Amino acid sequence: MDSILSAQWRMLSQPPMVEPLPRGLDRLWLQATGLAGRLSRSATHFLQQADRIIDREKVYRDVSDRKLRDFAAALSHRFLLGRDTNADCHHAFTILREVAARTVGLRPYLEQVAAALALNAGCVAEMATGEGKTLVATMPAVLAGWRGRGCHVVTANDYLAKRDAELMQAIYGFCGLTVGCITPDMAPLERKQAYDAHVTYCTNKEVAADFLRDRLINASVRGLPALILSKMVGGGADRIGRLVQRGLAHAIVDEADSVFIDDASTPLLISGDGPNQAQIQAYEQAARLAAGLDPSNDYRVARDQPTVSLTPSGKQHLAELAETLGGLWQGARRREELVLQALVANAVYVRDKHYVLDNDKVVIVDEFTGRLMPDRTWRDGLHQAVEAKEGVPINLPKDTFARISFQRFFRLYRKLSGMSGTVAEAKAELWAIYRMPVIPIPTHRPCRRAVMPDRVFTTAAEKWQAVIADICTVHRTGRPILIGTGSIQESEHLSRRLNSEGIDHRLLNAVQHASEAQIIADAGQEGRITVSTNMAGRGTDIQLGPGVAELGGLHVIATERFSARRIDRQLSGRCARQGDPGSTQVFVSLEDELIQKNTPIIAAALRRFHCQQGREISSAFWRHMIGVLQRRAERASFRRRRDVLSADHWLDQHLGFAANDL
Repeated sequence: MDSILSAQWRMLSQPPMVEPLPRGLDRLWLQATGLAGRLSRSATHFLQQADRIIDREKVYRDVSDRKLRDFAAALSHRFLLGRDTNADCHHAFTILREVAARTVGLRPYLEQVAAALALNAGCVAEMATGEGKTLVATMPAVLAGWRGRGCHVVTANDYLAKRDAELMQAIYGFCGLTVGCITPDMAPLERKQAYDAHVTYCTNKEVAADFLRDRLINASVRGLPALILSKMVGGGADRIGRLVQRGLAHAIVDEADSVFIDDASTPLLISGDGPNQAQIQAYEQAARLAAGLDPSNDYRVARDQPTVSLTPSGKQHLAELAETLGGLWQGARRREELVLQALVANAVYVRDKHYVLDNDKVVIVDEFTGRLMPDRTWRDGLHQAVEAKEGVPINLPKDTFARISFQRFFRLYRKLSGMSGTVAEAKAELWAIYRMPVIPIPTHRPCRRAVMPDRVFTTAAEKWQAVIADICTVHRTGRPILIGTGSIQESEHLSRRLNSEGIDHRLLNAVQHASEAQIIADAGQEGRITVSTNMAGRGTDIQLGPGVAELGGLHVIATERFSARRIDRQLSGRCARQGDPGSTQVFVSLEDELIQKNTPIIAAALRRFHCQQGREISSAFWRHMIGVLQRRAERASFRRRRDVLSADHWLDQHLGFAANDL
């Protein structure tokens, strides 16, 4: 018991310190060490080790299940005592290949074993979509489970966490391990039981939130002796019994780019209702004042930020509108802050794109996964401003009780590794922040994906017409089609267009998600047309129906270029998986969000092509320009993540005296 209490105390009582990003010569040195690390731990290195592991598997092919369990149990004892060596790891992987073949009917092949070795070495393995990352994660997870400190297999959404835990449970059970899965609706006791399992599947948001809740519970306990005394006294004041996690020993992160990169720009907050009821009326008044301002003269919208700023005439006009209100509206600074939030809600945040209305509640839509986040709210009054804009009941603003960024949280693990199909673009950032090299793993079979050149149009109307024409052309061949859109709004717009043309299809987005598993299961059947947001762009495995491969496989259509090349690759990766045929086509218009947010860059180009309005302008120039805009958006996203990390460092430096009170 004392060792468990000691581990929990170290995790919860000591403020997690964050190293600042290196600068100058330190940054150059870090880049050099990263290059050396990648060279010393290359894919070839792990493939050679995997080849030796596979050569040994014939020893276990003919042994009984009982004998194989005995071999695994004997090996697990060495891991529990901390006496394991590299040879033991290789021996364990050999056994696990046979276990997987007997329990789930899948024998990890050479490239999967190499990826598992890379994970066990603390690297990020880049495996192409469809190469079996779910199976790969079980091999290092079993080794971590045998060590007895727990292992968290972290993924991007609850659907994947639950699915993977159920699919791979038989492997863990054969090896004498228990499996838990964290879901949003779990009670604290159920969470504790799931975390006490040898291997726990969860999302990054759930595991980080539970960490913060445990810190809040343990905030008033000063020192390990006080914690042990609290345990001995027991009763209602037994804090240790309310803690759900037992430590952060080992994490294997699936969809690593989503967790480490996409979610890293926003810190996770634990908050509660604030006591100020008068604020609700203030947000309603701010919405009315914002509606009275002139968009052409009183304020400017910067789409690339996105932010809103008041002009001098706008400030004067606002002061005149608020003159009769009194109270806080007489203070220029507070008045302008409230109205600016209302303007941002009106001009920047769009229903069915950034959020949806569900039972008179504003529910945020994750911009990277397309999924609803019912337990998340925007901070600094923005959520209330959106509620006032939509005319739904306004919830009280939240008071922040605890805060942590995902960069900070994941660096608390003793051992960290990850895998993804689209992580090469972020390899420098992953090394700089997490000290993890990226190892590209080759595909098991040659990729047969046909990537067609982007088609570019001047207007969105022309683009949608071309999308419909391409759908009709491919549909006549009998091939299944997956169309990825940038928002709920666009997916429903395309669905209406298809209905008007009499084209049968299925719609999958954050609103129409009740039959997600069935829609994905049917998406590869002959003649099937599926319209989706990027919900279908990550972690979904679309199996081809009978005879579809002979027709050419799945055809993927992207209706825009996203703000990161990784997200584009995730969508195109739904086709041509594991050697199957497939094709992908991207349609872009100059009215797309990516381009509209960067209008200063393309202004001159638009003037050059002014005579071609309403026509297709596909060319190498425009494809190159779109790539430039994507890289610019990626740099802007990196700056936001860097700012979050800098804020963590600032809090450690200037508010360290309060860290134990979080």
